Amino acid sequence: MDRDYDRGVTATRNTTQRREVIRALERVQGFVSAQDLHDMIVRDGGEVALATVYSQLRKLSDAHQIDVVMTDRGESLYRRCGDDAHHHHLACRTCGATVEVDAPELERWAQEIAERFGYGEVRHVLELNGTCLSCRAR
Repeated sequence: MDRDYDRGVTATRNTTQRREVIRALERVQGFVSAQDLHDMIVRDGGEVALATVYSQLRKLSDAHQIDVVMTDRGESLYRRCGDDAHHHHLACRTCGATVEVDAPELERWAQEIAERFGYGEVRHVLELNGTCLSCRAR
């Protein structure tokens, strides 16, 4: 009986923590690191461990509810994207500014490669990064 109760408390706590992470993501413009998101939640009075923030971000990413980009230093940045359709981002390595990119030719190419090798239900991730005009002008 105690075991079932513990599982219920854990499930509820995860749901609450997930909501905290989502609420914090909704307040952020652009992409944010897990550490910065955690700091924001704690500053606002939330009680969630950094490891839990990482876990919730991974789950949200796996469920395609948030976007993830990788910096050139290997850090993952996250954001709640307004577009539920599959899309890609071009991100500035210096300031973190991002642009959503529609690339139908990439989608066709990915499908052609999959078909050539007999694969189906193919998913892909494309990360483009460079230096935006503003940062290059500095």
